[in-house]
Amino acid sequence: MTEEEPAWAMQLALRIEKAAPPAHLAICEAAAMAVVRLLADPRSAPGGEWYDAVAGWEVRRIRKVARRARGARWVALAELPGVLVDHDGALARAFVPGPVTEVPPEISKLQVGGTDLPRDDEPKPPPEPPYALVTLNPHVAMTTGKAAAQSGHAAQLLLRARGEWPGLRVRVLEADDWDRSVAEADVAVRDGGFTEVAPGTMTAVARLIT
Repeated sequence: MTEEEPAWAMQLALRIEKAAPPAHLAICEAAAMAVVRLLADPRSAPGGEWYDAVAGWEVRRIRKVARRARGARWVALAELPGVLVDHDGALARAFVPGPVTEVPPEISKLQVGGTDLPRDDEPKPPPEPPYALVTLNPHVAMTTGKAAAQSGHAAQLLLRARGEWPGLRVRVLEADDWDRSVAEADVAVRDGGFTEVAPGTMTAVARLIT
């Protein structure tokens, strides 16, 4: 990418209704699953209608932007190209990536802020293997939107490193023992420093549980 070319990003929409907001970890999991399911979709494969956009994005930094959606603005997203995941009471959409200067108006109207949710009291039981275990760095303060984007980064790196796993399920946790999680990880995310944390910060790691 030259200096004149715009940055690219995958846009994520998190459904956060005032009356019934989702759980923090559940929306992180939904966002991560939406990312990997879009990347594994046949439309993202060579010859598919999304391939050029996905490939053009992946040769750049894998930037993601998480936004809050509710009500009619959430409904308006349904016609845009992407993948919807409904998981454990949380809904997230991942959209086909593109230049940040060409974000569809249905998405650009959504707020990037206002995505922080109360932390879960305790994690849910794990799914049946195989699944991706994404562990967030407990020493780094992140809003829910940021944590969702980092979960998506980690799941994406794992998909590219290990290949597809059946169901493409993702579990997201905050580490009880961060050093151990890092040592056991297949992949690690170091943030680009666009929002919230300093460049190079390790925000999340992931490994495949089989």
